[in-house]
Amino acid sequence: MGTVTLGVSIAVPEPYGSFLQRKREGFGDLAAPGIPTHITLLPPTEVRTEALPGIERHLAEVAAGCRPFPLRLEGTGTFRPLSPVVYVKVTEGVTGCTALQARIRAASGPCARELQFPYHPHVTVAHGTDEASMDRAQAGLRDFCATWTISGFALYEQGPDAVWRLEQEYPFGPQTAAVPRQAVDLSRPPAPSC
Repeated sequence: MGTVTLGVSIAVPEPYGSFLQRKREGFGDLAAPGIPTHITLLPPTEVRTEALPGIERHLAEVAAGCRPFPLRLEGTGTFRPLSPVVYVKVTEGVTGCTALQARIRAASGPCARELQFPYHPHVTVAHGTDEASMDRAQAGLRDFCATWTISGFALYEQGPDAVWRLEQEYPFGPQTAAVPRQAVDLSRPPAPSC
């Protein structure tokens, strides 16, 4: 059997997801078209294909034990000079994201792995571009703001074309409240909801 590269993340909902992806592409990030806008819970991880059923069971168990929690994105930050990344900050929901990724990567589970850097939930908007483009990303999105309730996460697989594709969604345990969706004109930047 072979291997696959998996990732687990929280999708940024519309209209914010496609808005931030278009911005990321506009900042010159060549990988942006193949990466849905997200908050990483398990970074790209190569696994043997025969491990997939166990990983899927583990993720379903983690999701079943979780409850929805509020999340807010607001402003920008950067990992420079340590890493060439500009991101939108998670300003509410950090504790929930941190606990969730720890459960997914639990040492006793099939997704156990060490991280290269300490976990810091964020939404990447520029990665590996030139300094001027990263400066534009950091300044251009400093007033960005979005809020929603996280009600699950998803498993993605990276194809040979480097595109990340949704494989399975994992909704949290019993939903306590529905999150209303508003119709928004995607041709214009979303109005801040903070």
